[in-house]
Amino acid sequence: MQQTSQSVRPRPDRSAALDPASAGLATTLTLAAMSLGYGVVQLDVTIVNTALNAIGAALGGGVAELQWVVSAYTIAFAAFILTAGALGDRIGAKRIFMAGFALFTAASAACALAPDAVTLIAARCVQGLAAAILVPNSLALLRHAYADDKARGRAVGIWAAGASLALTAGPFVGGALITLVGWRAIFLVNLPIGIAGLWLAWRYAGETTRHQSHELDLPGQFAAIAALGTLAGALIEGGALGWSHPLVIAGFVLAAGFAALFVWREARAPQPMLPLSLFGERLFALSSLVGLLVNVAFYGLIFVLSLYFQQVNGLSAFQTGLAFVPMLGVVLPANLIAPRLAERVGAPATIALGAAITAAGCLATLGIDRDTSYPAICLQLIAMSGGLGLLVPPLTSTLLGSVEPQRAGIAAGVLNATRQTGSVLGVALFGSLVGRSAAFITGLHAALVISAGVLLAAGALIWIGASSQVRQ
Repeated sequence: MQQTSQSVRPRPDRSAALDPASAGLATTLTLAAMSLGYGVVQLDVTIVNTALNAIGAALGGGVAELQWVVSAYTIAFAAFILTAGALGDRIGAKRIFMAGFALFTAASAACALAPDAVTLIAARCVQGLAAAILVPNSLALLRHAYADDKARGRAVGIWAAGASLALTAGPFVGGALITLVGWRAIFLVNLPIGIAGLWLAWRYAGETTRHQSHELDLPGQFAAIAALGTLAGALIEGGALGWSHPLVIAGFVLAAGFAALFVWREARAPQPMLPLSLFGERLFALSSLVGLLVNVAFYGLIFVLSLYFQQVNGLSAFQTGLAFVPMLGVVLPANLIAPRLAERVGAPATIALGAAITAAGCLATLGIDRDTSYPAICLQLIAMSGGLGLLVPPLTSTLLGSVEPQRAGIAAGVLNATRQTGSVLGVALFGSLVGRSAAFITGLHAALVISAGVLLAAGALIWIGASSQVRQ
């Protein structure tokens, strides 16, 4: 017997009976809460990269162990984000968002107290799970708060800008904390952010409609975790053990098998974690693929450049943080410019332009060597981040606009799952390229070339694909 789709009405929005000014304030503070949720997720990316040397010195291990500290977070983030989006659709995005914020805050405290690398990696997995809950549900709540497409596009730009501010402040604040207090302090800064975000969300965010017919696809979830985990493990250990090592080859074979099992399951599940029908919409499919390719390049390079500054150039954590400030500082103004540029020339053109700028920055950095001065590469690093800041808001808004509102949670989950999968692959692949110190610069050059290639491919895909859809 076919199950009847039911929709449970949420509690009335707190702002429903408010005057327009108060309702506008509630919407603005909802945006602030969502920005804090995304911002704290992004904050941990740059802070942890700045602390790599300090963590390695305190807990032991080489590049492979440091890759796991970074990748444990992004693997859990990528693997669970689709289920988290579906949970928001089923239970209510506000409830799930608040649970994620509470879990992220608790996991941050566990990271700060970790006595060894294994415990830290485990706590980072929990952080990644919480991040997976925060991001798609923050976007779903924004979609709920901003019904108008133009207003939502600008809200998404501000949401992304909040994360950009966290990315920019992360290296500087992290470097200062590591120098003055120690690496454990970088996780403690999440506690006041978590408390503030929880209160704002509880007080001002309106709950979304619950769709109890949206069931969880646990077999698909397990297949996704296994596929991404074994692929990342094979890439990471390939740099340490060698690409022809039997364990590495076995890892790639298992990853391919689990990936095939995941697709098979999603094609047959009554309510799949990843509805393959979504990819029948060209802009949705292109946006998801571009998100993956862009993050392979950007976050892989962030990891490698952190090692370059600290292990090759011998910079302290604070100096490394300062080195990243100009690079990441340009993301915020680029995020704010992007929605207005997209309104004039179109989102696909803005995305393609951002990808081209970032690729140009990668190619212009190919002259980097062990004795290269920071001023000689500063402008190139700024170009890399500026292009990223330009493309993320229209990419996000394009994907959200390509699906019906009731699927906003799962759509946001798909975009962020593909982006975080790209981050996992970038850190794992580029880290393995530079894992042997004697070949660090050769590996860095290879990472820059690969990054430029995938970025140019991403820009071409969204430009050509969107143009073809318009002609049809």
